[in-house]
Amino acid sequence: MNLANRITLIRIFLVPIMMFFLLVKTDYFPAIHVENFQITYNQIIAALIFIIAASTDGLDGYIARSRKMVTNLGKLLDPLADKLLVAAVLISLVDMGKCDAWIAIVIISREFAVTGLRQIALLEGAVVAASKWGKIKTAAQITAIILMLLNNFPFEFIGFRFDEVMLWIAALVTVYSGIDYFVKNKNVLHFTDKKQ
Repeated sequence: MNLANRITLIRIFLVPIMMFFLLVKTDYFPAIHVENFQITYNQIIAALIFIIAASTDGLDGYIARSRKMVTNLGKLLDPLADKLLVAAVLISLVDMGKCDAWIAIVIISREFAVTGLRQIALLEGAVVAASKWGKIKTAAQITAIILMLLNNFPFEFIGFRFDEVMLWIAALVTVYSGIDYFVKNKNVLHFTDKKQ
């Protein structure tokens, strides 16, 4: 197994560790209080794990391309790792009451729909490349998730719900980018229909 795939696997293994710290309910992790702002140490640890895992997304792809390590396993694992990370944290945030369930469902559904499109394209020998809107979507999702994990820090001090604003932006860009992927790659679906 090459270096790029190992980094992708590390991202997958970080998901349950992040969820443990995010969802654990114990007195071992006290809270930090500053004026009206409160956050627990386990939330901070979960946020740091998420940031580390999210930052490895571009790293494994860069290593795979620059060192000519692109493999079929990597093509399968990389999008799977991304989707697992985002889905796990969104479901956890719904459980914590920080994210509406319908927003999580919309985002997760789009992620798996586009992953399905990519897998169909791979079976046909085609590649669905990341689009500009896909990259904007990823940045918006990561920003929204980090803000929610950190209880809207530092914007909570000025009373601006930037975490909620970013979550709405992430949801809208997620839907738009999903539609964009399917419109631009509809030939993959038509080709599959003709073969059946």
